[in-house]
Amino acid sequence: MSKKRKPEIVIKKDFLYRGKTLEYLKTLDVRESAKFLPSPSRRSILKGFDMIEKFIKRCEKKIARGKRIKTQKRAVVIVPKLVGMVIGVHNGKNFSDVEIQPEMIGHRLGEFAPTRNRVHHGSAGLGATKGSRALKK
Repeated sequence: MSKKRKPEIVIKKDFLYRGKTLEYLKTLDVRESAKFLPSPSRRSILKGFDMIEKFIKRCEKKIARGKRIKTQKRAVVIVPKLVGMVIGVHNGKNFSDVEIQPEMIGHRLGEFAPTRNRVHHGSAGLGATKGSRALKK
């Protein structure tokens, strides 16, 4: 006899980064939130925190005006204040939109905008093989 199982209700847990909630991390300034990041990201932020703060202010102004955020700064470390924003990151040819998720904290913007396309190999063309030489006129 098989018993019908009740569908389980899946409750999504709040996002925690190193034991801290996202709301708490967003209240901290850039230097304070850097304490929770991995060492390379922390060093990069502490060296150039003024550049990151200017970038965040610029993003907030553009959002308030309803404009699209575009940047060529692929080396900017993602901090908690950027979570939820959609940023157009330049990949060398155009701007690809990157929606910042909480899991991206500590990574760099350029990691989410690939600069090289994936290669899709097709079939060989005429003259590419010895057998297709005879078909050429």
